[in-house]
Amino acid sequence: MAPPTRLGALTSRRVPLLLSDVVSAAGSSRPNRSPLLKLLLTRPLLFIGGKGGVGKTTTAAALALTSADTGRRTLLVSTDPAHSLGDLFDRAIGSRETSLAPSLWAIEVDPDEQANDHLATVKARMKRLVHPKAYDEIDRQLDLARLAPGTVEAAMLERVSEVMALAGDRYDQVIFDTAPTGHTVRLLSLPEIMAAWTEGLLGHRKRSEHLGSALRHLGGGRVQGDDLSMLDAAVDHDPGSRDAQLSTLLQDRRRKFVRAREQLLDREQCAFLLVLNPDRLSVLETIKARDTLARFSVPVSALVVNQVLPTNADGTFLEARRRQEAKHLGWIDNEFSSIPRVRVPLLPGDVHDLDTLRRLGSWIASDGQDSD
Repeated sequence: MAPPTRLGALTSRRVPLLLSDVVSAAGSSRPNRSPLLKLLLTRPLLFIGGKGGVGKTTTAAALALTSADTGRRTLLVSTDPAHSLGDLFDRAIGSRETSLAPSLWAIEVDPDEQANDHLATVKARMKRLVHPKAYDEIDRQLDLARLAPGTVEAAMLERVSEVMALAGDRYDQVIFDTAPTGHTVRLLSLPEIMAAWTEGLLGHRKRSEHLGSALRHLGGGRVQGDDLSMLDAAVDHDPGSRDAQLSTLLQDRRRKFVRAREQLLDREQCAFLLVLNPDRLSVLETIKARDTLARFSVPVSALVVNQVLPTNADGTFLEARRRQEAKHLGWIDNEFSSIPRVRVPLLPGDVHDLDTLRRLGSWIASDGQDSD
């Protein structure tokens, strides 16, 4: 069975209509729609987030296409390791800017690839500061650093900062499909962390240099120290010049994060939009995201309440949904024919109590048969 038509096969004019249906479905009163449209047209940076499965990627793609259709140069960026933009547009999208439509480009940032590229750059920079006999030690240390906690995230955040800098420069609008709280909180705190780390590292190097000099004077020879000292011993530059270059590299990186924080806190430049479904877990997740951002003086600019039943839903509407569902169910049966499957019906209410959870678990465990 052929897969159902995907977003990429639709015309560029149909997607914004899907978004308007979603927005207007939030209720007949159409609450606060104008701020959403103003946000779309005026903010160079737009972060879109929400709980998994609520439709944030679809919303981000629809808004990006809407922005591009007005002639604005728009970049759509996914930082989710489980990328789905390529599936949505039926196009291969990678770490390089890929054209999807007139005035619309996209990037899928791969965390592992970013970490590898970042460490390769660090290796190249360090090797310019040392004697060639230290190259093997540099490779060994940074290969170990690749496995350290936080390395991948640090590389990702640096890439996010670099892409943010494109807003208002190469692109009129940059839209991030991401979980906004984690990235935002870290980007807001990184400048101070980088400053403390830079000062601490340079202070440690100076103390090590003074101690090494004193011990060499007393012992008449070079003292074997830690790996950093071993690298320093292989440097054919003077320590002052080396420290100045290292400080410049670290300060440049810190300035990059400072710029990102300034953008995040500038309400004329940056906006946060959260997508949620009208269910208990989605609402609770959105409350947590709003409160977390508020603690850092970052307001939520707008909400998209997705997957709301239209007020005019009737037998015809539900029958159309059922026909679409039947196609997808047939596709699932054909694609995964060798894998055991169980179908769980849509429940009339949220799952939030132990009895419902037990009934749901019993249904799944009994292969979709009533166990009562």
